[in-house]
Amino acid sequence: MRFPYGIADFRKIREEGYFYVDRTDRIPLLEEAGSQLLFLRPRRFGKSLWLSTLENYYDLARADDFDRLFGGLKIGRNPTPLRNRYFVMRWDFSMVDPSGDLATIRRALFNHVNVRIKDAITRYGTWLDGRVDLNPDDALASLQSLLSVVSQTPHRLYLLVDEYDNVANEVMVSPVRGTHRYQELVQGEGIIKTLFKVVKGGAGGGIDRV
Repeated sequence: MRFPYGIADFRKIREEGYFYVDRTDRIPLLEEAGSQLLFLRPRRFGKSLWLSTLENYYDLARADDFDRLFGGLKIGRNPTPLRNRYFVMRWDFSMVDPSGDLATIRRALFNHVNVRIKDAITRYGTWLDGRVDLNPDDALASLQSLLSVVSQTPHRLYLLVDEYDNVANEVMVSPVRGTHRYQELVQGEGIIKTLFKVVKGGAGGGIDRV
């Protein structure tokens, strides 16, 4: 038996026969808890693996893989009606470089979001009828364009955000950038706060769950 130390990829764990502790019976509880959830758990608690599990469970493009990935698991025996019903997009802010000035951080954040939007366009092109305009200089505009196109389909977006506080935390503890940079990122019209305002604005439209 192999243990998946350091592996946070649900598909890899299932396909390559790693030991897996089945907690998928929590998925119905999450659905009942609400549409906008925040997981507050310590590091190395398994949050990234759990997001990967949700990503594979809800992704409509992976419907044909459901039995292979979830067969034998608790949720596989009793799936919810929302199984494989969503466009799924996952952001991982640990991949955003928090070094440099605010303009550099903004550009890194926008690049990450735009890459994930581009991935979504590629994955779900069969279901998206309209054109999504990718703005390389403004990921907020790109996101709004994607949500507009998604809202014209029968499906909605499930947005997963991993390490959501990583950029802000790295900036806050850095003696180089100082606390004023942290405040400029998350307060007022800071870019992180503004990004999540767009996400909040998409709730009930293109975005169904976060």
